[in-house]
Amino acid sequence: MPQSTHNLLTELLSDLEQTRILWQLAVLGFSLALAWGFSRVLKNRLPKSEGAIKVGLGGVSRVAFPLVALLLVVIGKTVLKNWYSINLLNVATSLLLAMALVRLAVYALRKIFAPSGWLHSSERFIATVIWIGLALHLTGFLPEILDAMDELSFHIGKQKISLLTILSGILSVLVTVLAAMWLGRVLENRVMATENWDMNLRVVLSKLFRAILVVLGILVALPLAGIDITVLSVFGGALGVGIGLGLQKIASNYISGFIILIDRSIHPGDVLTVDNRFGTVSQLTARYLVLRNSDGTEAIIPNDTLITSTVINHSYSNREMRIGIPVQVSYQSDLDKAMTLIRQAAEKHPRVLKDPEPKTFLKAFGENGIDLELDIWINDPEEGQLNLRSDINLEIWRQFQAAGIEIPYPQRDIRIIGNQPG
Repeated sequence: MPQSTHNLLTELLSDLEQTRILWQLAVLGFSLALAWGFSRVLKNRLPKSEGAIKVGLGGVSRVAFPLVALLLVVIGKTVLKNWYSINLLNVATSLLLAMALVRLAVYALRKIFAPSGWLHSSERFIATVIWIGLALHLTGFLPEILDAMDELSFHIGKQKISLLTILSGILSVLVTVLAAMWLGRVLENRVMATENWDMNLRVVLSKLFRAILVVLGILVALPLAGIDITVLSVFGGALGVGIGLGLQKIASNYISGFIILIDRSIHPGDVLTVDNRFGTVSQLTARYLVLRNSDGTEAIIPNDTLITSTVINHSYSNREMRIGIPVQVSYQSDLDKAMTLIRQAAEKHPRVLKDPEPKTFLKAFGENGIDLELDIWINDPEEGQLNLRSDINLEIWRQFQAAGIEIPYPQRDIRIIGNQPG
């Protein structure tokens, strides 16, 4: 290996046979012990924190030990280098920095994305890359590898593009975008926890904050990667043409989503009927709405559909909803008694409101019997109607059986006309 190569392991081995290593061990031991005590105190106090403070301290607690130890070791290096060599502390600095990067990267990914198989693989990949980079740095091979990657290059006009430039650009974009997404998630959690704000306002602000931070992250990353931001004007023109031709439906959904969130016509938890689909709004995003039915099925409805079609919001001004239940009795039945029993059957059900009270109406005189209708009001339409109708109809059937009131079935009178005398 050339003499100019900076090999931390070789330099460390040269110190092991000398007494000056004891001073470095003392500084390192003191730094690790103090950092461990600080992290324990922080961990014990963390569960008592609530809200946005807890979210912020969650990341600090994961990197508290390596960062505090790194800070103390750096201070020790600054003081000790005036009298002794600090090769051991140089190696410890690299190890602690790698540990902090691994823990911070894993924490950021878990906060940004939901737990999944690919996320677990990504965490292992990131940790492997960081530790391999540390090993190359400690052995002195990293500068040579970077120089070799920089030599693999080509020119586009006056711009030199090398493998090192491409990899550093990708890394800078990933780091800045992930940092922006993590900060956006923290702000989103804090905004969504503000209970005195309207739910739609909280959703709009959280989505807006995340979009702005991601855009700013990209604008910061591009210069770091050596890309001139002025090329975005050309990209913006191409994007405008793309939206006008092939992406207009997607753009319409996003614009419609922000309109819905701003005008507050639909909220999470509302009960809607959209395109012959009935259910409760379980999720409202910038592109689509998730409508959950009582049977557990979920319909994903594009926001453009909510703007261009009629939407029945059963809980727009209030959650009270009228339900009509048809009942038919025979012409031989006591009509007043039947109407009273129907109303009493509705009054027994706990979901039926007392005000407005249940009412029974004579709707029509049918072919087979008298058509009645029970009108009831509920204030929990998200619980469904089929179960309510079944309970009330079953109670009506029991009451009719006990009172001898007949529910008719289709009947026909047949008259047989004999032969006429000649």
